[in-house]
Amino acid sequence: MRRFLQLHLLTFYPPANVNRDDAGNPKTATVGGVTRLRISSQALKRAWRTSDIFDAALEGHMGKRTQRLGEEVLQHLHAAGVAEKKAVAIARDIAGVYGKVKGEKDEHPTRTEQLVFISPAEREMALAMADRLAAGEKVDPKKEYGTLLHRADSAADIALFGRMLASAPSFNREAAVQVAHAITTHRVTVEDDYYTAIDDLKADGEDAGAGFVGEAGFGSGVFYLYLCVNRDLLMKNLGGESEMAVAQAALGALAEAAMTVSPSGKQNSFAALARAGYVLAEKGDAQPRTLAGAFARPVAEHGAGGFDLMGQSIRALKAFRAELARVYGPGVDEECELSLEDAGSATMADIVAFCRA
Repeated sequence: MRRFLQLHLLTFYPPANVNRDDAGNPKTATVGGVTRLRISSQALKRAWRTSDIFDAALEGHMGKRTQRLGEEVLQHLHAAGVAEKKAVAIARDIAGVYGKVKGEKDEHPTRTEQLVFISPAEREMALAMADRLAAGEKVDPKKEYGTLLHRADSAADIALFGRMLASAPSFNREAAVQVAHAITTHRVTVEDDYYTAIDDLKADGEDAGAGFVGEAGFGSGVFYLYLCVNRDLLMKNLGGESEMAVAQAALGALAEAAMTVSPSGKQNSFAALARAGYVLAEKGDAQPRTLAGAFARPVAEHGAGGFDLMGQSIRALKAFRAELARVYGPGVDEECELSLEDAGSATMADIVAFCRA
């Protein structure tokens, strides 16, 4: 099995604001001395992880990022008829293994201060320990880390994207997939949408003013996205060769989601539900490398082609990749390419099968 799987995607977004900054405008980055639109890796990973694609492909193998594991334990104990005071104490003890628990007088005394990524197996073990404690067994949850926390299991999203446990760092998991921030391949100017809302019940003859006035930023462009998967680490995080089927499903879901799932920001206003126009999937054992350098100089500002942003972006990526191969060697052993501009290229199903194989 080749150690590294790399994906390079070019996706055109029409006017949109799928990932906002603190002021509500599209996120940006200065690259090559000019402004580009940006979609953060966090926004992308969340959109993929919570997509129907992941749910369908990895049912039973998905963790949950939450502050509310203690509340689940509490509800479980309530259903078993455990007295409230005892149930809260047990829930707080167990939740404290995963993070710092809120104060006893807090509105939610069984929640943790931090979001914690919990696998299905860990959730089941937490409920089982709650039953043991409720039955009177003398157990100290904080001394049974190995029961409640796992260094490897079949939670595919935790294996892919990793987790950090400040309260138990030895049970952290390093992410098997690295995801870059997506940036436009060209210069972009963020524009403003001035909009109004009208009161439907305003009587004729009243003032013609709007009931609400607002502004929303937006932008459009071709985004380059790069991600790299360490398949050896993915298998280790999942628990070894016995979980090969889960690893294959995870890689297929990751590829399909990266090609078809957009972040949810302002989608009701812009319907920017994009599909990748170009995808290059690569496998190999050599040190991975991004091809973002192809766009250090923004496209559409050099060479022929006018403002064919997708075509110019594809050509720039291929030229840069070829030059890297000439100087450093090919770097990959297998590849699969999809392009909407080439009727003979691979399909999404081909890319997914390549990533799973």
